[in-house]
Amino acid sequence: MLRVGLTGSIAVGKSFVSGVLTELGCHVVDSDELARKVVEPGTVGLGKVVEAFGAGVVRDDGSLDRGALGAVVFGSEEKRALLNSILHPLIMAEQDALLNRWEREDPRGVGVVDAALLVESGGFRRFDKLIVVHCRPEVQLERLMRRNNLSREDALARINAQLPQEEKLKHADFAVDTSGGFDETGARVREVYEQLRELANV
Repeated sequence: MLRVGLTGSIAVGKSFVSGVLTELGCHVVDSDELARKVVEPGTVGLGKVVEAFGAGVVRDDGSLDRGALGAVVFGSEEKRALLNSILHPLIMAEQDALLNRWEREDPRGVGVVDAALLVESGGFRRFDKLIVVHCRPEVQLERLMRRNNLSREDALARINAQLPQEEKLKHADFAVDTSGGFDETGARVREVYEQLRELANV
């Protein structure tokens, strides 16, 4: 199976690309789903988070209180790094288990892991190929302001807190520019898919 990483910055259209790849027949998982799974009640992940940040990050029903955890780690590079050091290995293990299962079921298939921080974490090196979704900065800013109902200043602050798009693109095997809208992007994703299929069948 060809193992593919899919990444991109905030509000660049990564979810749309992921959806097209799913429609075309790729096995696709969103790492946010796995991030939620590893901290479900009763998991080792939730236990480690509570150990590190205290019982205040758990709701009465035993589930993780994301808002409370966010408030604890917000603004502290050290606490965010600690949280990532707990969650990233667990999320990667889930990704690998899923990729291995897909490989058994569909040896010549294309398995795609959609994750925002693949480049920052170095996780992209675990994949055969990396797709980076990007768009023009002014398009990204406009989309983020509209999507999250943010002021220009707040949207820029969020964008600037991330690794620049150009840095992510340096690691791309395939780049998908979504600036032109759905039809143009869909056509580009189909081109990339055809190339991935060829590689998977080698």
